[in-house]
Amino acid sequence: MASEERNKENSKLGRSPKYMLIQRFAKLFFGCLAAVTSGMMYAVYLSTYHERKFWFSSRQELEREITFQGDSAIYYSFYKELLKAPSFERGVYELTHNNKTISLKTINAVQQMTLYPELIASVLYQASGSEEVIEPVYFYIGIVFGLQGIYVTALFVTSWVMSGTWLAGMLTVAWFIINRTDTTRIDYSIPSRENWALPYFACQVAALTGYLKKSLNCSAEKFCYLLVSASTYTFMMMWEYSHYLLFVQAVSLFLLDSFALAQTEKVYEVYKIYLFSLFLGYLLQFENSALLVSPLLSLVAALMLSKCLQMNMKKGTFMSRLLKIMHIYLVLTITVTLNFLLKMFVPHKENEHLLKFIEVKLGLNTTKNFTMNWLLCQESLQAPSQDFFLRLTQSSLLPFYILVLIICLFSVTQVIFRRVCGEPLKETVKLEDGRIGERPEIVYHVIHTILLGCLAMCLEGMKYLWTPYVCMLAAFGVCSPELWMTLFKWLRLKAVHPILLALILSMAVPTIIGFSLWKEFFPRIMTELSELQEFYDPDTVELMTWIKRQAPVAAVFAGSPQLMGVIKLCTGWMVSSLPLYNDDDLIKRNENIFQIYSKRSAEDIYKILTSYKANFLVIEDSICNEVGPVRGCRVKDLLDIANGHVVCEEGDSYAYSKYGRFCHEIKMNYSPYVNYFTRVYWNRSYFVYRINTVISFQS
Repeated sequence: MASEERNKENSKLGRSPKYMLIQRFAKLFFGCLAAVTSGMMYAVYLSTYHERKFWFSSRQELEREITFQGDSAIYYSFYKELLKAPSFERGVYELTHNNKTISLKTINAVQQMTLYPELIASVLYQASGSEEVIEPVYFYIGIVFGLQGIYVTALFVTSWVMSGTWLAGMLTVAWFIINRTDTTRIDYSIPSRENWALPYFACQVAALTGYLKKSLNCSAEKFCYLLVSASTYTFMMMWEYSHYLLFVQAVSLFLLDSFALAQTEKVYEVYKIYLFSLFLGYLLQFENSALLVSPLLSLVAALMLSKCLQMNMKKGTFMSRLLKIMHIYLVLTITVTLNFLLKMFVPHKENEHLLKFIEVKLGLNTTKNFTMNWLLCQESLQAPSQDFFLRLTQSSLLPFYILVLIICLFSVTQVIFRRVCGEPLKETVKLEDGRIGERPEIVYHVIHTILLGCLAMCLEGMKYLWTPYVCMLAAFGVCSPELWMTLFKWLRLKAVHPILLALILSMAVPTIIGFSLWKEFFPRIMTELSELQEFYDPDTVELMTWIKRQAPVAAVFAGSPQLMGVIKLCTGWMVSSLPLYNDDDLIKRNENIFQIYSKRSAEDIYKILTSYKANFLVIEDSICNEVGPVRGCRVKDLLDIANGHVVCEEGDSYAYSKYGRFCHEIKMNYSPYVNYFTRVYWNRSYFVYRINTVISFQS
């Protein structure tokens, strides 16, 4: 009957079903072409910008590797080790039983550092026969840039599915690239886990958006379901913190279902996908206990249990109605209780530092712990600055996002009020109805972006999760006739036909925005690509060259964790610490070795370093003489606080220690420092000391 009615409407408009089919195919074809082209152009743009920034192709291998800093260097070093292994199986075994990276410690690097991206990249590099075609580093970063292209394409498709026009996708991509400083961290750390994982999450969100739609045929629904399943599991395998982001998504779906704004069966199918992904991830991640004690598992299990309780109650009884009213309270209670019980019976240590950090961040606790205070001082873990909001406003993204969010929120509130009053939802929402809040995929995105926004207001690093969806939601809103029609319904326009005006504005407003963005920001992007920037660190190159030529092969180096990551990558020598903060022993190592910048005696430092079998000590002048913008966040200040060498009373600071700062005193070359350490190399930035095995006491 529905098809007969559509045929009658088309015949009235002079359109045949064949004409409509051709029109839909053309729209789908050009939309997909635009989406794929946008992703490819963004990947090429990233590759070109990276080449211009680092002069990558004209550098030697050592100079290229120095561009990977901190934890990024560690990820790429394991990729190199996999390629050097005689076989893939042998390479995986050496990574899972790794005793050549950290002194006196054997680690499962695949589990501890989530090295599945490196495993996949090495397999693809060797299986595709790329050894004679492309260098390993280009293949590696090429995969990451390609994934960023998929990321942009997924955002394009999401806004297209929501608005019904691929013009929204084009605007999403434009805002994403213009606000690249706040949408992605690809400029700073290419191998970071989020750069590998977030493209899969964007694909999952795009598939979930289509899956939640009401007017969806059977084949499209199955395709979306399969894509949600595959991308959810892949996302969980790529990033150790992925289950926290999926927990935020699960909360969004829970609220969507609680207000009866989506089909309950579809929502619970997504919950089953979470459970399957957690179970499979637990098995393939070497029985990762963090997944068992994750809030995602507790929430999904609570939702399943509460559904069983409600289904077993007879419909219409007082208890059944009471359970429906107390549904949210019941789920939250079961979630908290279940998570508490799991943490009691499942041994876990991986994410305890996160809970301690949250307590200190929220002001529920105070600490003098060096690592905790150092993390709190990191820019990504502080509240966003005013510059962040200023940049989003200058690109017109923030004003339009706020406008779209307010309209959607009011519409959703109206729908919830109607549901409370007993009015059922419409099966199909027409344009003239002006009820955008009745579309479940829109409500999901509104809730999701609000939750992510709350996190981004607390931690600036969360902006890389929130801002891309701000781009997508704002672009959808200005390009959606339904949103404009919802606004006109409230304004009760009579002078102009509201449907016609909504269609005109949904085309005109994004066109004007796009033209203004093109005029203002396109010249900047082209200038960015045409300028040759210079990234050259001769002191670090000299240090790595000296280590490779002069240091014994069995030597162990000690220093700041960030520098140790670069030494491990560029030289392959064993180190005493790494920039990792998910293991208690490694955190303790980092704290102990950072004491080289504290006011401790030469004997104390010598005992610490020899306890880790270190042979060489590297002191960085930039840390020793650090002049930071925030005085209390310098490494040496944090060490003084942790060691009790600084006492703050009534706003005044008093420092006391009978020893001078070690990194300063050791440069003086007098006893007792020369008894324990011998300087063997130095340049403008680094001082390398051999740790004496035989102590010669001399005056």
